[in-house]
Amino acid sequence: MESTLEQHLDDTMKNPAVVGVLCTDQQGHNLGCRGSLSDEHGGVVSVLSKQAAALTRDPTDSPTVCLESDSGNILMRSHGTITVAVHKIAS
Repeated sequence: MESTLEQHLDDTMKNPAVVGVLCTDQQGHNLGCRGSLSDEHGGVVSVLSKQAAALTRDPTDSPTVCLESDSGNILMRSHGTITVAVHKIAS
């Protein structure tokens, strides 16, 4: 699985708009990262995704969190026990 995850991270970084990608587990432990997102971001990404899920009425719903700035967006979403964050530059 590890090599598959590494390949997905590399493939995501091939998109010219993407400057960072991060995968964490439920505790915020880094499973893999590239670019502008690093180990230090894992806990924050995991907690933001969990808090967003707590705001929905449907427990099966997995909301996407978007942090917007003038320079770009960081999109976060949980998929089961994995949380993925993608940092995209503004176009």
